[in-house]
Amino acid sequence: MTAVQDDRPGEVDFGRRVLVLRPAPAVSARISVRPLLVTVILVLAALAIGVLALGTGEFSLGPAQVIEALSGEGTRAARLVVVEWRLPRVLLALIIGVALGLAGAVFQALTRNPLGSPDIIGFNVGAYTGVLIVTVVAGNGYYAVAGGALAGGLATAVLVYLFAFQRGVQGFRLIIVGIAISAMLASANEWFLTKVDLQAAYSASMWGQGSLNGLGWAQVTPASVAVGALCVALILYGPRLALLEMGEDAAAALGVRVERVRLSYLIIGVALTAVATATAGPISFVALAAPQLAQRLTRTPGIALVPSAAMGAFLLMLSDWIAQRAFAPTQLPVGVVTVSVGGLYFVWLLMRQARR
Repeated sequence: MTAVQDDRPGEVDFGRRVLVLRPAPAVSARISVRPLLVTVILVLAALAIGVLALGTGEFSLGPAQVIEALSGEGTRAARLVVVEWRLPRVLLALIIGVALGLAGAVFQALTRNPLGSPDIIGFNVGAYTGVLIVTVVAGNGYYAVAGGALAGGLATAVLVYLFAFQRGVQGFRLIIVGIAISAMLASANEWFLTKVDLQAAYSASMWGQGSLNGLGWAQVTPASVAVGALCVALILYGPRLALLEMGEDAAAALGVRVERVRLSYLIIGVALTAVATATAGPISFVALAAPQLAQRLTRTPGIALVPSAAMGAFLLMLSDWIAQRAFAPTQLPVGVVTVSVGGLYFVWLLMRQARR
């Protein structure tokens, strides 16, 4: 159901499946109802799992007690457990899930291929390489690791872009080149781990699994600021990503500077991946699955950014809760869960693409 409201107040027409709002003659917004509903449901589901995660553990709390603790009420022990110990992990799961969902949406739209995600193209592995180098040279401080992840991801992106460039960049060629470079970097990472001292190798290997264990408020602020700034950058670029998804010729005919805009989106996507990787390590398959699942639920003709972000937050929040509770009190790295679930999705996607 939709509502169409013109400049005259009070006139509303219900009928079509698109909601058009015109609060002023110079302002117009067109909102498709189904993607909006799907996004709202995904956000509510992610928040519900977050409340469940805040209340489960050795110190169990009901949903009402969790909400009381979040509002500053309840017992001192409940506030300590919920706000100081568990809330940062929940917020990071949501923030990193949004970052991975957006990164996957950007790359799948650029390549016009459901396999076009940072973990398939190799940017995750490149960010990991940067972190390994920085860990040995400068230690494992958060900002040093973040800088190494960003530098490694951008360096990998430049290599992939240069090798894939041939009178422009085709999506399929970008994926093939990315897979090749990812394989070489993965081998280099394994060799690199054998050359560092045992403690550094152990820390890097544990971080390489992708985990939210042990993270706190010190990581929430920089991650949220970085992801928020990159989301603003995506908003400022407006509908150019959807135009690129229509094809280079169509985008150029509509006034888009194709290579310049594609490179800008590539940098934003790599930065989103680097923020997630620097915070929690390389978490696979969320960026691959979130845009495709969101597209199937919303039934949009192309990749939609906001539903993909909501799906990414939901998937990572659910995966992290499973990682915490599946073998409690032992907590698994969330990357183990996403790889296990995502591997099945990847096989299904490959079979579906082969049939097509």
